[in-house]
Amino acid sequence: MKSISTFIALFSAFVLTLTSVVPSHAGTQAFLYIANEGGSISKVGVSTNRVEATLSTNGSVHNVQISPDGRLLGATVTPVAHGHGTAKTPGLALFFDTDTDKLIQSVTVGNHPAHIVFTPDNRYALVTNSDDGNLSVIDLVSYSVIKSIATGIGPHGFRISSDGRLAYIANMKEDTVSVIDLTSFTELRKIKVGQAPVTTGITSDDQKLLVTLNAENRLAIVNTANDTVKTIPVGIGPAQVYIAPDDRYAFVANQGTEQNPSVTISKIDLTTDIVVATIETGKGAHGIVTNSDGRYAYVTNMYEDTVSIIDNSSNRLVATVTVGKIPNGITYNR
Repeated sequence: MKSISTFIALFSAFVLTLTSVVPSHAGTQAFLYIANEGGSISKVGVSTNRVEATLSTNGSVHNVQISPDGRLLGATVTPVAHGHGTAKTPGLALFFDTDTDKLIQSVTVGNHPAHIVFTPDNRYALVTNSDDGNLSVIDLVSYSVIKSIATGIGPHGFRISSDGRLAYIANMKEDTVSVIDLTSFTELRKIKVGQAPVTTGITSDDQKLLVTLNAENRLAIVNTANDTVKTIPVGIGPAQVYIAPDDRYAFVANQGTEQNPSVTISKIDLTTDIVVATIETGKGAHGIVTNSDGRYAYVTNMYEDTVSIIDNSSNRLVATVTVGKIPNGITYNR
């Protein structure tokens, strides 16, 4: 009996040791969803690093986002290839059930929809309409647009404060960020940030707003208490920014151009506001997200149809996954 007990104890210790060295995302039912401008959404298994399903769409998908409760996937779709300055085309917000990958609803929004974000209470989904200069508010009970809120020119990427009260929308053609009150559904003010702001990020304490400045190769850092702005250099043609769950680091995807693609992300320490690492990706890094504990970052590479997986502890590229054509936005669902 003693030998059996000893064997069980040794085996349990071995399993515990083995578990501790396996990446924290391995073996979990977590997925990445990637918006492919070529006309699909790729669903990638985080534990397998491969495409597990492809969701077809009738048009170009620019952005995807998981709802806070993880039950819905939202996507913005336009029937023509994404590109600012094209003819106005009414777009769609699509909503999928994440358990079945089935389309639940399709909602007509404005011309050339860009990004979609859910409010923290799962009550609304918000969509920026780039060619209309406004924000569509979609009620998630009726799946209907209940309000259109005026923004600046060319509204694009945005995030919502953790308390759900404010949305910060990057206006690409106006060099500003619109601050939207989600209680009164009105624009409160604009913050002048710099040239061609693409997306925003907000820390969990709602005190620090980050904005990528595509035309300046810089990141704007805004003190939300007084709207003061400072900027720091990042890579060439910065697109999306994503803040890690613990607010320690922010990651900026440097896209460059199709003719001269960038192949890096910039990692910024938010305690010092200094770039502490420049990490290799594929060509045309655009969308970026981390897993729930911030150990891994996932980056879409628009000009080679891949997703790069970055280990944030070593600041190294550890895997590459081939996805659909022209991957753009990306979201993570644990």
